[in-house]
This record gives sequence, C-alpha cells and structure tokens, in this order.
Amino acid sequence: MAVWHTTSTLDEVNQSMGNCMPGYLGMKITEIGDDYLVGTMPVEDRTRQPFGILHGGASVALAETLGSMAANMVVDTSKFYCVGQEINANHLRPVADGEVTAKATAVHIGRTSQVWEIRIKDPRGKLNCISRITMAVVPVPSQ
Repeated sequence: MAVWHTTSTLDEVNQSMGNCMPGYLGMKITEIGDDYLVGTMPVEDRTRQPFGILHGGASVALAETLGSMAANMVVDTSKFYCVGQEINANHLRPVADGEVTAKATAVHIGRTSQVWEIRIKDPRGKLNCISRITMAVVPVPSQ
C-alpha cells in the first residue's frame, strides 16, 4: 500500500532539486516505490573529500535529501511541511568513483514526526553508509 499523499512524477521531483544543493551535487531521484524513494549521486570532484573518496557530508546530504523529500510526499503540503530534526550516519566503507545509490524507507510515520532509514550503496551494491533521519511534521502557518 502506498504511503504517499502526493503522487509526483520522477521529472517533477527532480525538477524541484535543480537549483539547490541536490542539483549542484548531481543527485537524482530514480525510483518512487509504494513506500520508498531511490536516488543516486555521482562520486566525482564535487562530492569527494581531499583524499579522493566520497565525502561523508555528501553522503549525509544525499540521505537528508531523500528522507526530506519522502517525508514531504507523505503529508498534505497545503496543511503541513516536514523539516529535519536529527540525522545520523555511519560511514562503513570508502567509495572512490562511480555512482552511489540510496534507498529511503519509512521506519515510523506519525502525526508529528517521521523516521526514515537511508541505505547508501556503492556501484558494486556494497553498503557504504547507513543513515537515519527524524523529521518534524509542522503545520503550515495560517495566513
């Protein structure tokens, strides 16, 4: 059963990321499942740290992007919006090149908060980062 309140297309979701950090880092949403989002990010000069491997902050940016987009797709955005409260990440193995793929799945979807788990894998399918983000569900201020 789909958890989404909004039924955005991949093109619509990707266009919304074009002129901000996700677009600058080359992130793309590649799949919208019934209860998950999948996205990619290239491992290249924009996303590497000085030692030539994927920057941990870039991994966290990818995790937060997927978790935040998923959380906001669950709520009625005319009444609520979701913002990150806390994020953590464990970096498990380095990635030097290629493209990482992340999958965000809901752990908890509540009235006032959501928790999403994001698993980021390297081009060989090996887990290189696992992250969890807590999102606050905030009422849109009345006009």
